[in-house]
Amino acid sequence: MTRTRPLALIVAALVGAAAAFALDSLLAMRGVAVLVPPVSLAVALVLIGVVVLALAWPVRRAAKGERRIDPFYALRAVVLAKASALAGALLAGGAAGILLYLLTRAVVPLGSTLAAGGTVVAAVLLVVAALVAEHWCALPPDDPTEETPA
Repeated sequence: MTRTRPLALIVAALVGAAAAFALDSLLAMRGVAVLVPPVSLAVALVLIGVVVLALAWPVRRAAKGERRIDPFYALRAVVLAKASALAGALLAGGAAGILLYLLTRAVVPLGSTLAAGGTVVAAVLLVVAALVAEHWCALPPDDPTEETPA
């Protein structure tokens, strides 16, 4: 499995931002209340980042040779890290699109703007935690001094 590429994260963030901005604009044109992420979403994203790091820690210890671990556990941890990075990028983009929409209004709602900004920060923290966890789940390089049998 390859590492998460920065281009995939950037594309996910841009798609999320465009979709959220367009959806909020469409809702406002129809006279309906716009979407604003709740503060609990930011808290949940940070907690998910902590869980992803906690699940990857035993894999890191096993990669250093300190102990053995089930390979399927390691696979699950790295897949969760990769999925969390992509989901975090998408949510960061979506919250950034909502924040951009709120900041372009004539009257800026302070509470909604702070909630959207907090969600952007929390989603970026989730992406960082997921990328760190993914790095922890990588195997160390083979010893170059070790000869391979012919």
